[in-house]
Amino acid sequence: MLRQFVETQVDPQALEHNRKELFNVPLFRKLGELGLLGITVPVEYGGSGMDATAAVIAHEELSSSDPAFCLSYLAHSMLFVNNLCQNGNHEQKMRFLPKACSGELIGGMGMSEPGAGTDVMGMATTAVPNKDGSSFKINGTKMWITNGTITGQDTGDAFLVYAKTGPGRGKNDITSFLVEKGMKGFSLGQKITDKCGMRASHTAELVFEDVVVPASNIVGTLGGATLCMHRNLEIERIVLAAMSLGIARRSIEVMAKYAEERKAFGKSIGEYGQIQEKIAESYAEYMAGRSYVYNVAAHLDISSYGNGLDADGVKLYCAPMAKRVADRAIQVLGGNGYMGEYQVERLWRDSKLLEIGGGTNEAHHKNMFRDISRNHKTLP
Repeated sequence: MLRQFVETQVDPQALEHNRKELFNVPLFRKLGELGLLGITVPVEYGGSGMDATAAVIAHEELSSSDPAFCLSYLAHSMLFVNNLCQNGNHEQKMRFLPKACSGELIGGMGMSEPGAGTDVMGMATTAVPNKDGSSFKINGTKMWITNGTITGQDTGDAFLVYAKTGPGRGKNDITSFLVEKGMKGFSLGQKITDKCGMRASHTAELVFEDVVVPASNIVGTLGGATLCMHRNLEIERIVLAAMSLGIARRSIEVMAKYAEERKAFGKSIGEYGQIQEKIAESYAEYMAGRSYVYNVAAHLDISSYGNGLDADGVKLYCAPMAKRVADRAIQVLGGNGYMGEYQVERLWRDSKLLEIGGGTNEAHHKNMFRDISRNHKTLP
């Protein structure tokens, strides 16, 4: 079902929306009709009640056609919807999830800041309670927020925003808040344009100037957002790895087809060893990554925590792999590979973000070394 949807509706619009740097909102809302926007959400809240493997399938398929569109899907379905589903209370879920699962509401998450990316605990956004603790006043700026704007003129509909409620960098110093479009002081700073890739996904700066948020909008507990953050980072990194699989798979399909059709020196270029090497190595690397991602997803309980080693591992392996495979595809296609209509140059540009967003390669190195040193001196 999903592959057919991608072939008939996602593929035809991808190039145009990339060139115009436009987010295809009507197409996005159709994902709600397919039950994909709440893919990991229980049926009682409007979702499909599926697992991590289903989420991986969705991200691989969408990314094989339009990684930017898939990135907006990830920010909504994983960073907002799944995050709230796992960490929010029943009242919050009833308020937001049915509309988010249908596509009526489009959300995202506010974590990164101009001066705090990988160093999340260094965030400067604060949330200060009033005297009786019934509300909090948020001040700060969030940067690189996917779905931060939908129209380019104002903010997206709702966000899970992380802010400092403690004095330091400890695990009890950060709290997660639900911030809604239209709250006084909450505004769009800028829509970020002219990106290297992911151009059909809107990225924005969000500004908070004395935004008053009721205490009932705290997700989880006061000072308890660090655990929520890390739990959601695990599924985020796994589906980002799945996006890499989609990029690699489509790149292999394009270069294999081209190698069969393109003639040089009297025969198909696929008959030359240099081309065979690029396609064969790409396929082997893709399948290795695919086996790793689907194995991790099959054993993942989305509500659990402590799966960081392999959540980091699948992304660390798959993101550079996708970029290498897309690069090989451009080389196989030669001048045509450098042109937008053949798709692989866009896949190559889009792939770079996956080495940065959701955790840089360097952050994965640090995290994995720490986890192996502490917990996995003997490997299974």
